[in-house]
Amino acid sequence: MQEVTAEILIERVWAYCEKILSGEIKACQKHKWAVQRFFKDVEALADSECPFYYDAEAVLDFYEWARQFRHVEGILAGEPIELTDFQLFIAANVYGFFKKENGARRFRKVYIQLARKNAKSQFLALMASYEVFPTTEKHRVFIAGWSREQSDEVYQAILEQLQHAPILEGKYTSANGRVKKYKTNSIIQPLSREARKLGDGKNPSLGIVDEYHAHETSEIYDVLDSGMVARRSPLMAIITTAGFNMERPCFKEYKYTSKILDPDADTENDDYFVMICELDPDDDIKDESNWIKANPIVATYPEGMESLRSALKVALEVPEKMRSFLTKNMNRWVDQKDNGYMKMSKWRACSGEIPDLENMAVYLGLDLSMTTDLTSVGWVGVLDGIYYVGQHSFMPEGRAKEKMATDKVPYDLWKEMGYITYTPGDAVDYQIVEKWIIEFIYKHRFRPQETAYDKWNALHLAQRLESKGHTMVEIPQRINHLSLPTKDFRQKVYDGKVVHGDDPVLNWAINNAIMKIDPQENIMLDKAKSPQRIDPAAAVINAYARAMYHETNQKVDLNAHFMSDNFSF
Repeated sequence: MQEVTAEILIERVWAYCEKILSGEIKACQKHKWAVQRFFKDVEALADSECPFYYDAEAVLDFYEWARQFRHVEGILAGEPIELTDFQLFIAANVYGFFKKENGARRFRKVYIQLARKNAKSQFLALMASYEVFPTTEKHRVFIAGWSREQSDEVYQAILEQLQHAPILEGKYTSANGRVKKYKTNSIIQPLSREARKLGDGKNPSLGIVDEYHAHETSEIYDVLDSGMVARRSPLMAIITTAGFNMERPCFKEYKYTSKILDPDADTENDDYFVMICELDPDDDIKDESNWIKANPIVATYPEGMESLRSALKVALEVPEKMRSFLTKNMNRWVDQKDNGYMKMSKWRACSGEIPDLENMAVYLGLDLSMTTDLTSVGWVGVLDGIYYVGQHSFMPEGRAKEKMATDKVPYDLWKEMGYITYTPGDAVDYQIVEKWIIEFIYKHRFRPQETAYDKWNALHLAQRLESKGHTMVEIPQRINHLSLPTKDFRQKVYDGKVVHGDDPVLNWAINNAIMKIDPQENIMLDKAKSPQRIDPAAAVINAYARAMYHETNQKVDLNAHFMSDNFSF
């Protein structure tokens, strides 16, 4: 067998890159950009002013380290780990570039996004053990999952690798949920938010954030990142699949790192290595030749392709499985939850300028929740077949800090932006809500056509508004009453006939909304199952339940309809 040298490895990497750019190996646009970035970085090394140098021997070290371990499952179980060309390309970037000023690694951060079952845990385990064992320095490696189960998955992969590596026998102990190297007291430890173990703030040298798409906030990432300040050559590695919640920190990281790769974007970060493998927007998921774009390893062997075929077949037969197939197997971000109400890409496309309301027919909607929670007023203005929508919400000032901690959203910022009003004390003062409605009407010079309300918590306010001349219409919060307006509002969004002002509170509520579906396929927004508050969206739906009839002059008297012989539960 030919001896592997640093030169041979770099030739492998270079040949792989050329195959990506020539199309011999099919790859997504961002994968191609990553290769172009590598070529550009290597060419820049010839300039004496370049702040970096390249050490091919360091890449060989990582490659040889990987060969000390064996595959522990799958068709290669028992065989030495031989890095694939794709893995070697990542290693050539992460472990090859160094800073001239201090010999530290160039890349301090790594973002890798690819589909599941592409040896993600195996590669993370190699990174973790490489950080600790072939060195005389003391290192601390933390694996951060949102849940203990998630962080344990990578940790168990590390343990399995170590247990199948004869060269490490007797050199470490694994007890109390951590690996400890005898000679240096270096550790590898899983962390999780729920266990409240966040690295003790003690100088991690390698932080691994696994499946970042599942992290509801960036708190674990932030703790690890801030703890690395004193390290000369720290590394923060995010390796994840795509997700379906665009409000979580991973999607923001995905958008940012995509700009780092894009040669036409004015975003540069020499400290950040990025590799994203995904289907391109216009790719046909049924075209098997596209699958390698998201599956640079799985799609290279027959058993992997067969597993993808099987997953696609299930997704096509059971639509509820399609979201999982697209995110986990095709690495596409999908902006809809299970039973999620709205495709957020459609909603975002409806963002626009709101004209003066005085020229519209305006309907108001109330969603007055418990006085200690968020309370919302929604409005829908109708003009020339277009529905202009917005909201304003109220939060008791005495509960605001508590709600920001539990809801993980910036109510204080939204207050400063004018989308929320704080009311004094620990409960929402409905007199302030009433005053805001009156002032809103006066400011925008319109007379509301109708004000729709849920009588739960709102009956007294409805009576007060009615005494001031408002036409009040009760909207029972039952699925057979709300299904039509809930479905029709969504369809109007998809048809581009709704305009909203990019209100972050309403965007948040729409994204949170989960549907309740009955056997007759009636739907309504489900507050009980929605992970966070949907009150602003519910208020808008209440208003739309009346506004939807304006254009066709089918102004149905709901109160009379509910009392008629034609209505039944």
